[in-house]
Amino acid sequence: MDKLEGMRIFVAVADARGFAPAARQLGMSPPAVTRAIVALETQVGVQLLRRSTRTVALTEAGARFHADCKRILVDIEEAEASASGAHVLPQGLLSITAPTMFGRMHVAPLLLGFLAQHPQVTARSHFSDQIVHLLDEGFDLALRIAHLPDSGLTAVRVGHVRRVVIASPQYLAEHGVPRRPADLAQHQAMGFSQHGATEARWVFYPPGGKAGGDGEVGHPQVRLVSNGGETSITAALAGHGLARALSYQVADDVLAGRLQLVMVDHEPPPIPVQLVSADGRKAAAKVRAFVDYAAERLRAEPVLNGSLVWPASP
Repeated sequence: MDKLEGMRIFVAVADARGFAPAARQLGMSPPAVTRAIVALETQVGVQLLRRSTRTVALTEAGARFHADCKRILVDIEEAEASASGAHVLPQGLLSITAPTMFGRMHVAPLLLGFLAQHPQVTARSHFSDQIVHLLDEGFDLALRIAHLPDSGLTAVRVGHVRRVVIASPQYLAEHGVPRRPADLAQHQAMGFSQHGATEARWVFYPPGGKAGGDGEVGHPQVRLVSNGGETSITAALAGHGLARALSYQVADDVLAGRLQLVMVDHEPPPIPVQLVSADGRKAAAKVRAFVDYAAERLRAEPVLNGSLVWPASP
């Protein structure tokens, strides 16, 4: 058996977590897939997969080999794409992931505009507030709103956003305007949690200061916890209390007077918005073209480039 073909089959089995689903994906019979894995394990001299009647799992050696195989196969695909012209003309499937609200508000319109300019490109988007691993999940690009750790990824900064506290004018008129983190204990609030925590721990910083140390913590009375920002914003609009949000999420409501910013002097520093890819200058033309297209337009957005004039806080 060709070792490269064996590696492709092995990656398919590991990713599908089973011989039968991998066989369907590859258009092979399950026995043929099984024989290919046995032959590959014989060639490399180590067990790669742990089989049971119900599951297939990677061994420790198999996990390392799986990562190496995926890297090698990506390099081969890049070489083939370069030879076929994919590095010259944008073409093929472009896959991108982004946070839910940012994806809906900003990335989706960009994708539609980009596709209109490049008829040989198709797109797959995945908008989620969970972090998606580019290589493991098969994405070309990610839009990240975060301070990124050092890694092998290539990041192109396209702007920044603020983490703000908002409430409706009606709520503030009835309950007063919080001025300091300690004031939050007297206020109702909506919280955000991916894990169902019901206590809000909001960290603030001295007026005009930079994020450093632990900051000062405020503890509002949490009435509602959700795993998405839109629910908290909707509740704030309805007058149910304070909420934390990113500035791009509430800019239209603040400018229209439906929401007001509070605790502005205690905000943490802005958070970078970045387009992240794994291949850098070696990326296919579709990726490089979209990064150029999207970066130019995102940098022109007032809510991302700092030029938006916000109403004065109450």
